[in-house]
Amino acid sequence: MKRTIALCLGVLGLALLPALAQTPAPASKTGKIHGHVTNPSGSSQTGGSVTFVGGSISGAAAKFPVDANGDFAAEVPPGSYKLVYRAAGTPEDKETDHIDNAKVLVGQDVLQDIDMTRKEYIDSLSPDQRKQLEELKKHNAEAMKANEVIKNINADIRQTTQDIKDADGAKATAAQTLGASASKADLDAKEAEIKTAKFTEIETMMVKDTAAKADASILFGYLGQAEAGLKKYDQAEAAFKKAIEVDIASKKPNLSVQGLAQAGLGEIYARQGKIPEANAAYDAAAKLDPTRAGMYYKNEAVIFFQANNPDGQAAAAQKAIEADPAQPIPYYLKGNALIQKTTLDEKTKKLVPPPGCLEAYQKYLDLQPTGTYAAEVKSILASFSSTVDNTYKADTKKKK
Repeated sequence: MKRTIALCLGVLGLALLPALAQTPAPASKTGKIHGHVTNPSGSSQTGGSVTFVGGSISGAAAKFPVDANGDFAAEVPPGSYKLVYRAAGTPEDKETDHIDNAKVLVGQDVLQDIDMTRKEYIDSLSPDQRKQLEELKKHNAEAMKANEVIKNINADIRQTTQDIKDADGAKATAAQTLGASASKADLDAKEAEIKTAKFTEIETMMVKDTAAKADASILFGYLGQAEAGLKKYDQAEAAFKKAIEVDIASKKPNLSVQGLAQAGLGEIYARQGKIPEANAAYDAAAKLDPTRAGMYYKNEAVIFFQANNPDGQAAAAQKAIEADPAQPIPYYLKGNALIQKTTLDEKTKKLVPPPGCLEAYQKYLDLQPTGTYAAEVKSILASFSSTVDNTYKADTKKKK
């Protein structure tokens, strides 16, 4: 048992007077004793008191408290004592345990634990008490095992959170790793490599953790995210649906987990070209977790952008704008989707944008005048004020 010993440093003064004979200080006539109280199950026994029986002390002077850690300490005259431990609420004529012949020595600090796991104490219990003790030990062992599982799962969740952030930043990491001279093909390959590594690590942890704690819906949600990132769409769909099923069946359903799972289903349906299913899933996510509706619909618009589905992109971007008008990206995504339906007026030779296209682009600039797509948007807006020849075609190339 670790103890802290305080040092008292005196100040030495220079003697300016003749030295005088000094009388030695009287020797200490007490000793210290400390210890730890352990109950029969092996846990620290907190609270209660230790009473020193024997010697020249009695009453309140002989009684010392046991603290919240199960420790006690006392300073008493030297001698041999019986240490009587009484748990909180134990009558004075009863005792929980005792230790005979505890020695206190002058000027020393002696360790004397009170350990109720010792055979002598266990043998003194009645058969019923021993049976209850065994059941308690079994329960404690199961609780400790469960606590260890939770501890490991929490560590995995922290790592999963970091892995998701790393996967989101894979593009920037690839550029930083390979440098400015790297080709687009090499950058794309490095980005894919980073994402695969991160999602594989998450999948490995979550397969283990969902088996250990099958009633934790969030774990299935993370598993689905990893498998979606690895393009294991059938497995991801099963994981997301399991997350929803488990959460609905729980005592305290977490709608944000269900929203996460529905958004995950929306993503994999969109990437597979299942447009009605994707729209329904994203709508369900927004309804379950309205505070994240703007984010969910923005993600849907991005996925349709990546999948070259301008109609789905425009519809999802409009939903994102309605859910959170302060987000700039949905306006850009809406304009980007609509501009692909630009026509040419044969008489004026001017471009004719579809309704809402230029307004969406202008709103993006209003919200993010120096944003990533600002130069592109300014160029597009400028192009609608000039004439073009009949060979003009709207640029539908997607940026990555």
